[in-house]
Amino acid sequence: MNYERQGSGEPLLLIHGIGGELCVWEPVLDRLAARFDVVALDLPGFGRSKPLPDGDRPDPPALARAVAGLMDDLGMDSAHLVGNSLGGWVALELGKTARARSVTALCPAGLWGAPLRRTGASTRWTTQRIARMLRPVLPLLMLSPRARELALAHVVAHPSRVPRSAASRMVRSYARATAYEATSTAMRESYFRGAEQIEVPATLAFGERDRMIRPVRLGVPGARSVVLPGCGHIPMWDDPGLVSGLIAETADERARQI
Repeated sequence: MNYERQGSGEPLLLIHGIGGELCVWEPVLDRLAARFDVVALDLPGFGRSKPLPDGDRPDPPALARAVAGLMDDLGMDSAHLVGNSLGGWVALELGKTARARSVTALCPAGLWGAPLRRTGASTRWTTQRIARMLRPVLPLLMLSPRARELALAHVVAHPSRVPRSAASRMVRSYARATAYEATSTAMRESYFRGAEQIEVPATLAFGERDRMIRPVRLGVPGARSVVLPGCGHIPMWDDPGLVSGLIAETADERARQI
């Protein structure tokens, strides 16, 4: 798995959402690295990471096992786990194990209580398929502020806060994600279960202006749900100070328990 590592202190893993890659953490990376040993990773089949082996279904539990494998490679017995969207679900899966010191799930997927689609349902045209078709002209399109706003408005409440270079990387990573369809299908045919197994501090944070995920409560001791004012589905770009502070607060709760 591809990753970038910086900082020192307690280990902290950053797990992106579906169609993304580690660049989505750019706004909070330096802030977190001032206190933590931060590893931002590309999930299997996204960014520069190879997909899971043939035959392995890329559902969140499998992705969590892949992240745990990376932790083994890096010599990390446990870490503070931070995830966005699908990455939030993966972080919650790891939160059920001894690998988690704390969990911060930003606009987490999987809390819909039942599968969003039945197994074997037909796949319609998706925005990711359209983005793949447009890949040859994306660099030109991303020169336009209006095009960047249209491309990011469904995930970022304030697209103008995303620099042009970062916006281009985010759109290109979405378009080239080889595991997108398989991972999306596996995600929508399931949902997160076993929350009662989480025994570490957990924060679920939901963007006030998120168009995809609505706030819910996990319903287990030690877990809290908060709303991030003025933020969308990828809140790191809307308010990096608020997000990084929330991550640090959740880690501090773990320290108070020890």
